[in-house]
Amino acid sequence: MRFVTDEDSKKQYKEFLENHDRCNFQQSLEWAKVKEDNWKPEVILAEDEDKNIIGSLCVWIRKMPIFGNIMYASRGPVCDIHDISVMKQLTEGANELAKKYKAIVLRIEPDILKEDKIFRDVVTSLGYKIKDDAKDFKDEIQPRFVFRLDIKDKTEDEIFAGFHQKTRYNVRLATRKGVTIKEGTKEDLKDFHKIMIETGKRDGFIIRPLSYFEKMYDCLAPDNHMKVLMAYYEGEPISGVIPIFYGNKTWYLYGASSNKHRNLMPNYLLQWEMIKMALKRKDDVYDFRGVSGVVDKDHPQYGLYRFKKGFGATFTEFIGEIYIPYKPLKYKLYKFSEKAFRTLRQIKSKLKK
Repeated sequence: MRFVTDEDSKKQYKEFLENHDRCNFQQSLEWAKVKEDNWKPEVILAEDEDKNIIGSLCVWIRKMPIFGNIMYASRGPVCDIHDISVMKQLTEGANELAKKYKAIVLRIEPDILKEDKIFRDVVTSLGYKIKDDAKDFKDEIQPRFVFRLDIKDKTEDEIFAGFHQKTRYNVRLATRKGVTIKEGTKEDLKDFHKIMIETGKRDGFIIRPLSYFEKMYDCLAPDNHMKVLMAYYEGEPISGVIPIFYGNKTWYLYGASSNKHRNLMPNYLLQWEMIKMALKRKDDVYDFRGVSGVVDKDHPQYGLYRFKKGFGATFTEFIGEIYIPYKPLKYKLYKFSEKAFRTLRQIKSKLKK
């Protein structure tokens, strides 16, 4: 086991990550750069006897007022998740970091299926606890429920045929009505952000500042890990999306839609354009990202569930959060404060509507 410490090891890590089946952009150094204002990254590498990298875990460290440092790994680890010897190396590295930073906890939200009993047994034997009861967006940092579309070795015709009939109709409707899609530049993030603010007010969620999206662009776009796609009608931007490309996957990370011309179904056409990009890259997976785990027509997020389901994707439930509480009492108090803060933020958001 070793840590990424210099430019050479960074290069080795990037190459390993991009070529691994379990690659995830949130484990990348480029994404860590986006988050650097609040988080410090440390990368743990597991090795075989010949010093070849066989596993990795990118851990972010953040100092929380009153409580101390927390360690968080989003969508790690990247390795053979059933190999306990690899997982042990990564866990030992995390324990070293916990001592170094006097961390109260290590939290990991892996993109591993809930029903993976072997992984559950591996991490439990290594001292992790499992929190797998989250149902809604507010319950965890990363969505536990997503829609994923298997596009490996598929053609455009095969994928399009797998869409729900109404979804195919809406994609064609947008084209027929004159909606056009253009790939934008950093400058187009201004239009995207204006529409995002409009979307946030309509749907009741908090919007990141324009500077955040510009930093994303600076960190990810130069190596073609991020694009901005905008939908136009009669020359006016009416909708936009930000896809992320990394390794063998494409993620639909952000989307925004104006209140005007929603009847033209630009969001359907944007999704199809992103899927076609993923197919051209010969990706294995197109990830629609989060939905609520409460599949109920009366749930406020049911429309999002229905929209993503229409593209023929699989409703996927991840294991949730695995964690090691190094200072259990402090961590328990921190979790209580975290939940209270999120509840207060939601109340404020509803009052503003």
